[in-house]
Amino acid sequence: MLDRKKECIAMLLAGGQGSRLLVLTEKTAKPAVPFGGKYRIIDFPLSNCVNSAIDTVGILTQYQPLELNDYVGNGQPWGLNRNYGGAHILPPYARTGKMEWYKGTANAIYQNLSFVESYNPDNVIILSGDHIYKMDYSELIKYHIDNKAECTIAVRDVPIEEASRFGIMNTNPDGSIYQFEEKPKQPKSNHASMGVYVFKWEILRDYLIADEADPNSENDFGKNVIPALLRDKRRLFAYTFSGYWKDVGTITSLWEANMDILDGIFDLRDKRFKIYARNYAKPSTYTSKTSKIKNSFIAEGCSVKGRVEHSVVSMGCTVEQNAEIYDSVIMPDAVIKEGAIIKYAIVGEGVVVEPNVRIGDKPEYYDKKDWGISVVGKGEIVEKNSVIKPKEVI
Repeated sequence: MLDRKKECIAMLLAGGQGSRLLVLTEKTAKPAVPFGGKYRIIDFPLSNCVNSAIDTVGILTQYQPLELNDYVGNGQPWGLNRNYGGAHILPPYARTGKMEWYKGTANAIYQNLSFVESYNPDNVIILSGDHIYKMDYSELIKYHIDNKAECTIAVRDVPIEEASRFGIMNTNPDGSIYQFEEKPKQPKSNHASMGVYVFKWEILRDYLIADEADPNSENDFGKNVIPALLRDKRRLFAYTFSGYWKDVGTITSLWEANMDILDGIFDLRDKRFKIYARNYAKPSTYTSKTSKIKNSFIAEGCSVKGRVEHSVVSMGCTVEQNAEIYDSVIMPDAVIKEGAIIKYAIVGEGVVVEPNVRIGDKPEYYDKKDWGISVVGKGEIVEKNSVIKPKEVI
């Protein structure tokens, strides 16, 4: 297909188990976890691709892929249903009778060399499926091309006192990277890697093949491939991104990102950079005269008769009369029955909270070590009069 080559295709790593999200990912791949009332986490990198004129996306799945595969489908909601390009689900597959799981981020791309080669791209952008952000990748790719870079890594400048928590890119004045340090105790800079990489394809292909041949490699971009590029003095550049970005790999960060929508820190209403999603038709939301809603997002298809304050209530939820929800995230199709009180919690998809249940509490009443977001996992039934304490997971 040399006559139909692509300038850039995307490879989206969406196979992570998401163990730090606990019961929310026991039956669901992390990128398929609901977010913001009517989205899934994977909607953000997919929408970024569409808004950046990237029309070919390989989605590498592995852990609990069924729901994610069904959700992505043929890519139509994101405009990625195309005859040449589009969205492609890429699970691990058997070779010569042997099934081989993706061993690491680099190995996942290596296993799909033939997919990438079929489009003969000039560049490949590697994305993670568990970050919430809006980013025009075309600006990153232009920066990459203008600098004649072989690899460009998107970075965010973090407070220097927090830099030891991240992978840090140390750069020269022209933006070229001379050193990568993983969680350095004494960081030299505050350029934290976002896990978004653009590679010149012919260079990446060679390094993936060499990495796979190394029996001591962990087959990881951050641990192996990028250090190898630096060792060989390849042209690596850092691209600074200043917009909102959140790794939602933990319960607390997932809750915080939802609250950031309510607090105006992250804007999902900007039609100039729309986030697309597969939203099935729902009736209009019903709110009764008994409902009291303050600084909250209520998605389509809900019935709200109780009190909702500073909370996200997702599509298809029911909040009965005299139920109260504060500072919480209620995921799709949950039912909150009469007299239930929910504070600082995440309630999973399809959960039924029976009458007079108490879930979570305000942080000011607890020592820091004793308090946390309460979580109820997908499909659970919380029995009448139960008490779920802060930090408790059901």
